[in-house]
Amino acid sequence: MKPIRVGICGLGTVGGGTFNVLTRNAEVIRRRLGREIQIEMIAARRPNPDCDTGAIRITSDIFEVARDPDVDLVVELIGGYDVARELVMTAIEHGKHVVTANKALIAVHGNDIFEAASAKGVSVAYEAGVAGGIPVIKALREGLAANQINTVAGIINGTGNFILTEMRDKGRDFADVLSEAQALGYAEADPTFDVEGIDAAHKLTILASIAFGMPLQFEKAYTEGISKVSPEDVKYAEELGYRIKHLGIARRREQGVELRVHPTLVPESRLIANVDGVMNAVMVDADAVGPTMYYGAGAGAEPTASAVVADIIDVARSFDHPGCAVAGLGYANAELESLSILPIEQIESAYYLRLDASDQPGVMTTITGVLSEEGINIEAIVQKEVHAGEQVAHIIMLTHTVQESQINRAITAIEGLDVVTGSVTRIRMDHLD
Repeated sequence: MKPIRVGICGLGTVGGGTFNVLTRNAEVIRRRLGREIQIEMIAARRPNPDCDTGAIRITSDIFEVARDPDVDLVVELIGGYDVARELVMTAIEHGKHVVTANKALIAVHGNDIFEAASAKGVSVAYEAGVAGGIPVIKALREGLAANQINTVAGIINGTGNFILTEMRDKGRDFADVLSEAQALGYAEADPTFDVEGIDAAHKLTILASIAFGMPLQFEKAYTEGISKVSPEDVKYAEELGYRIKHLGIARRREQGVELRVHPTLVPESRLIANVDGVMNAVMVDADAVGPTMYYGAGAGAEPTASAVVADIIDVARSFDHPGCAVAGLGYANAELESLSILPIEQIESAYYLRLDASDQPGVMTTITGVLSEEGINIEAIVQKEVHAGEQVAHIIMLTHTVQESQINRAITAIEGLDVVTGSVTRIRMDHLD
């Protein structure tokens, strides 16, 4: 059989890993596919010393790859939004299948890309865009296709998880650990996408669309970072039997879909609470199979390349069986449901609250009275020991599940009390039952 001819755009960390996995494992790939995968052309701004490209055609023009008649499948590994979108749309227009690791591209432009691909009869695969080498896209689109998905929740950014793990294990503060993460190459020089939840929101948007069969709606995802999480909060959470994780949570409710990324207290007994360092994990709750969890390396050259090459193989199989490819979001385009994304004020959660108040009689009753007026029940309340000379009590409360708008009103009222000093720290809690 004719080989499948692949053009790789981008020969950086992931591109180099993809090249090396394709070449090193060429024989096992050929046996699984029944035909050869041939790297026809590479577009790169500079050579990668870890890749022996030999006589393969090299160009600096990515669009040359997208237009080349000898390329059957384009692998987009350049990253970013606009140029990557133009490259993918050009490849589709020229009748080429596309594999990408670009979660931002899919989250923001995926609706247009999948529509164009459907019109041209080509596939767009993106397993490596979410959770690196963990095959969670395939699990949702195929392995769990018989299920009604209720909830998807996960640690889907390794940088944030590394920072929170170090803060918990060593009592370090956020800024200190972030500097180390940058030195180790886990965080970029500008870490905003990682620590403020934008990267995780890209990935969660994709997971939610596949889980619930709805168009991608990244602009409606709520994002909150971890830069304000203090070592004290990490310590107090641990004392109460919880761990703080930077979670993406998508949950379908009757009123709409919750789509949110934020620091979250999770019971320490949950598997996901014990996912540490730069590792990723995604939990899925479905009606037939129940809860499942997918764990592994969420980044890195070869873990990500593993997912890229798996997509290449999957798309190549469709060459022999036209019409059998899985739809981009796992649902026929015409069957996507226009579900509304709930604003953060309408989500339901339990809460961890920390505040400083005057150490005098009646203060606790006043504060709990405010919560009671808003219909908020308290699960646990702790007053930390006041040290000699301090006139302030450190109070930590855990609430039962309420709507966010209720907790917002309560916090505003509590911060307005004369006996309360400064602002109230609020971290959402989820038992992930």
